[in-house]
Amino acid sequence: MSNSNGSSAKNLIVSFGEMLIDFVPTVSGVSLAEAPGFLKAPGGAPANVAIAVQRLGGKSAFVGKLGEDEFGLMLANILKENGVNVEGICFDKGARTALAFVTLKSDGDREFMFYRNPSADMLLTPEELNLDLIRSAKVFHYGSISLIVEPCRSAHLKAMEVAKEAGALLSYDPNLRLPLWPSPEEARKQIMSIWDKAEVIKVSDNELEFLTGSDKIDDESAMSLWHPNLKLLLVTLGDKGCNYYTKDFHGTVGAFPVKAVDTTGAGDSFVGALLTKIVDDQSVLQDEAKLKEVLRYSCACGAITTTKKGAIPALPSVAEVHTFLDAQH
Repeated sequence: MSNSNGSSAKNLIVSFGEMLIDFVPTVSGVSLAEAPGFLKAPGGAPANVAIAVQRLGGKSAFVGKLGEDEFGLMLANILKENGVNVEGICFDKGARTALAFVTLKSDGDREFMFYRNPSADMLLTPEELNLDLIRSAKVFHYGSISLIVEPCRSAHLKAMEVAKEAGALLSYDPNLRLPLWPSPEEARKQIMSIWDKAEVIKVSDNELEFLTGSDKIDDESAMSLWHPNLKLLLVTLGDKGCNYYTKDFHGTVGAFPVKAVDTTGAGDSFVGALLTKIVDDQSVLQDEAKLKEVLRYSCACGAITTTKKGAIPALPSVAEVHTFLDAQH
């Protein structure tokens, strides 16, 4: 095993999927039609996770496809500027980088309108995967948007298989975006189609309700999603913290009271923090006291991210997290 103290010995977290640009209204609480203007906000959950990892002192790579256009080059540059390995990115000459117009409601929550017909990320093929990079992952993280259409779906399944064969821990955050799926039934079916492969799964309270068909966010509902390969199941509860489940123990970690401005990227920040903490030491998953400490840190990262607009600009550094945690005492 590599020594987790030396910076060169840092284990790699590879994040797979989509990166896009959110166009966010300059004014909150108005519809898209009423918005006077929009700001470019780079995003895409897997890309946010990769950047979150780097900000928190970890080592990450992003694997996906962008359009060979100004926006695609801009996104690749943002990854590079944040220290993310971009050797797994390819560019499509014919398709555009995906865009999403986002309505920020007055409570900081969001509605989406997507421009993907088809966008470059959907056109990633299995042949375009950088398999050497994927094989070097200690953790391989992904969502479900890459499962919606071929050829990207086949690329996703192949990447997962290759990472697993090479010994990576598989991490899954379904990141449900219903408007992108042909129907809710199809979304549920495809999200669940790879469920039993993942060893770490994070779902939000809304996703738990959607996947189980239950309107209860309780232990019974969560445990109905348990499978034998799973090492850690997390249910995030927005401003109420998160519930955690392993085969030996379960419990809750409380949230931090903050003034939320924009919830974008909070879940990705949480996941990035968690993966950064477990990539060098998976024994955390068997030690409840250690796990609670890690989840407290991850919740703090999520909380800090909601206090600023945009996902990537809001992702905290280690110093910011420590300052925030010190201020809680």
